[in-house]
This record gives sequence, structure tokens and C-alpha cells, in this order.
Amino acid sequence: MAADTDNTTWVVACAVDDIDEEDVLRFDHEGASYAVYRLAKGFHASDGWCTHEQAHLADGFVVNGEIECPLHQGRFDIVSGKPLSPPVCVKLKTYPVRVDGRSVLIGLPAAGAIDAAKGAT
Repeated sequence: MAADTDNTTWVVACAVDDIDEEDVLRFDHEGASYAVYRLAKGFHASDGWCTHEQAHLADGFVVNGEIECPLHQGRFDIVSGKPLSPPVCVKLKTYPVRVDGRSVLIGLPAAGAIDAAKGAT
């Protein structure tokens, strides 16, 4: 299920109870892969693939608000996507998240917003 608002499409990624606190879950949607995280202060989402190598972050570890890549142990800040330790050096794209009842939704760029961004380059 998806609901559009402005330039964002809100997509149900999982149920609230699907992710334990301090854990991560893989979510695939329309050919893209994401990582959904549950921290003590709420839910967050990012691209699913590490920016250093082709390792999925859902196979990594959540530690103190950071996601550790399973391949080379580089870490990203979950909230900002900022790289925190080598070998990662490129920021991880993050997405807005909201909870609606018992569902966790990720805010993805709407198709029109993606097309407009491509036309601007």
C-alpha cells in the first residue's frame, strides 16, 4: 500500500513488531533495496546497500545508533547516514519514516519528483 503526499510516496515497509529494538530489516520495493532500523527513539530507513561494497546492511549489526556493514565492518550513523569509520567514506542515503497504527512506512521520492530531478541534471 502506498499513499502520496507532495513529492513523497509513503510505502508500508513492515509491521512495528517485525523489528526488535536495536535491529535492522531488509525491505525491497520496485527494484530498490532498503534497510529499516528500530532504535530506542524510533524507526529509521536508508538505502540497503553499503556505499563501499555490495553488502546489504540488513545483514549487519546495529550498535549504539550505528549500522555496521557485514563485509568490512565500516559504520554509518543510522539517523544521518554519515560514514563513521573506514573503509566507508560516502554518506548513506536516508529516508523519512513514520508509523501509522502498527505499520512502519518509508517516504520515498514520488515518480514525478524523480523525473523532475533527472530533468534538472
